[in-house]
Amino acid sequence: MKYTSLVVAILLLVTGCGSNSGSESTEITNQTTSEWIDLMAADHWKQYNTDAFPDRGWSFVDGELLFQPGDSEDWTSGLDIITREEFQDFELEMEWTVSQGGNSGIFYFAIEQPQKAIYWSGLEMQILDNENHPDSDQGVDGNRKAGSLYDLIPANPQNAHPFDQWNAIKIVSKGSVIEHWMNGEKVLEYDRSTETWEAMLFNSKFRDHPEFGAAVQGHIGLQDHGDPLKFRNIRIRRL
Repeated sequence: MKYTSLVVAILLLVTGCGSNSGSESTEITNQTTSEWIDLMAADHWKQYNTDAFPDRGWSFVDGELLFQPGDSEDWTSGLDIITREEFQDFELEMEWTVSQGGNSGIFYFAIEQPQKAIYWSGLEMQILDNENHPDSDQGVDGNRKAGSLYDLIPANPQNAHPFDQWNAIKIVSKGSVIEHWMNGEKVLEYDRSTETWEAMLFNSKFRDHPEFGAAVQGHIGLQDHGDPLKFRNIRIRRL
């Protein structure tokens, strides 16, 4: 992709959607129509493209959802999990902590496609140990750092805590507008209905993914990137 085109697209997208940061909730976070759904139980989740919760890697222990990769030579990543339910307009909250040098992600609007990985369709809020993972220095303007819309829009401000410390996030989707919040601040906002969004995708690594970010509703997903991590207080409500 051309660096200049992508930077211009990001700047236009961010400017057109308003301020990226702030500690006060915006209008779309106030339009709630349902109660919170507690997702801290295995029966809410299944492995991507299967019907069952994984029998390895993931576990619920003492109020936390843990991911611990195996140490055998035949262990491979790919045990991404998704919610059994699909969501359209929603407010999602959780906390995460990752190991030193760790990498993972929170997907939304993911659809199951045999023979295709979850990132083929799902938008991703990045989970990363910014200080110790090489992805932090790649991408454009930090768009692979924690809280970012992975490889597209950087989180601003970049307020992620170091590895082994908890980060509180929120993702809000109302219509075509989506917000990422991290540690009490809105770090980005974008609108999937704009020409700017389409131009940014065209200039990105997702150019040949027609399903990417296109679903009206989809699953929430948590990524197995091969690194230990933990989640807690995962909950969602429909707007």
